[in-house]
Amino acid sequence: MMVLGLTGSIGMGKSTTAKMFAEAGVPVHDSDETVHRLYAGKAVPLVEDAFPGTTASGSVDRTLLAGRVLGDAAALKKLESIVHPLVRAEADAFLARNLAAGAPIAVLDIPLLFETGGRDRVDKVVVVTAPADIQRARVLARPGMTQEKLALILAKQVPDADKRRLADFVIDTGNGLDAARAAVKAIIAELSGDKAGGDRR
Repeated sequence: MMVLGLTGSIGMGKSTTAKMFAEAGVPVHDSDETVHRLYAGKAVPLVEDAFPGTTASGSVDRTLLAGRVLGDAAALKKLESIVHPLVRAEADAFLARNLAAGAPIAVLDIPLLFETGGRDRVDKVVVVTAPADIQRARVLARPGMTQEKLALILAKQVPDADKRRLADFVIDTGNGLDAARAAVKAIIAELSGDKAGGDRR
């Protein structure tokens, strides 16, 4: 099974692109969705123990938690040490299920793939990108987002240019949904060919 890592900086259109892979029949593991689920289950007591007062009614309050960790490198590292192993275990189980089911390709949607050393977990990497002005407009349109928050988030992400340089495939979502969907289909076709006849890259 070919394991494809899907990543991209905030606001680049990664989640939309992940849906396109899923719509094309490729199983996708969404790290963000997994975190949301963990924040309403397994991770709650661990987060509350590390950051008292950041949970309520059996769930992690993401706004309160963000207020505690954004801009605080030590706190962020502590949170990552709790969450990343849980997400990794879920992703490993996802891959095992799809390998057993005979899936030719599976996608791991990992927002911080390069930042967390995830490159060694996948066979190929797709980086989703967009022009900086489009990225900024998308992110600042999100509820509660500010210029300051965006700057803090971008500061801890590998720059887009570096991600594109390290990628096996790049999808520019600034060219519209149809172009992105066509790029997804082309990648699936190429990887399916690789599976059938060996890696031609």
